[in-house]
Amino acid sequence: MNSSTTPLSPIIIALDVDTSAEAVDWVQRLGKQADIFKVGLQLFIKEGMSVVEAIIAQGKRVFVDLKLHDIPNTVHHATLNLMRPGVEFITLHAGGGVDMMEAAVEAAAENRAKSPTVTAKLLGVTVLTSLDEDDLREIGINHSVSGQVMNLARLAVEAGVDGLVTSPKEVRLLRQEHREKVVLVTPGIRPAGGDTHDQKRVMTPAEAILEGSNYLVMGRSLLDSPAPEKTLEEILASLRR
Repeated sequence: MNSSTTPLSPIIIALDVDTSAEAVDWVQRLGKQADIFKVGLQLFIKEGMSVVEAIIAQGKRVFVDLKLHDIPNTVHHATLNLMRPGVEFITLHAGGGVDMMEAAVEAAAENRAKSPTVTAKLLGVTVLTSLDEDDLREIGINHSVSGQVMNLARLAVEAGVDGLVTSPKEVRLLRQEHREKVVLVTPGIRPAGGDTHDQKRVMTPAEAILEGSNYLVMGRSLLDSPAPEKTLEEILASLRR
């Protein structure tokens, strides 16, 4: 596992698979070039915390992407249960409101006070990269996408979260407003010419880093490529230019 003084790779691998065995296989295949692996709903519902522990046992860090969104007390206890050594990020929906996010922040502080090896950061999810302005209007939100992202980001920062999850299209605005106060984690990353799948607000890895992203989440566009190891190597090389 990376020491606290060693920078983590900016590419987070989204393990959009169904079993722990598949997940560990990808960790072993891509672990020389990636430090953080994301476990989302698809995998977590099937395997639970056991897959998180299995990835940590490989010497890697885990991004637990469950987008917590419930009453403050429930989110507080869920956060307590998710935090452990080796978990790097935990997500919660900024749309859950300040009280809910503050409950998670309090839980994180409790865990860190008990154990200095528990260092998980809380990320507020703004607007999903699968949504555009037509989708927002359908659910009764009259802001532009960027306006809603900025609104939710301000609430999340007010609540004390460590970072934000946002599409690459809003990274520059967020970086200008919040400077280096927050970690920006960006899904919707696609290699040049790659399939966008169900993502509507996308950007290439190099573009997103230039906009101000700290970490880039890549799943299907990487895992489904003909040679994932080579693709990841080429992406990392493009970021060093």
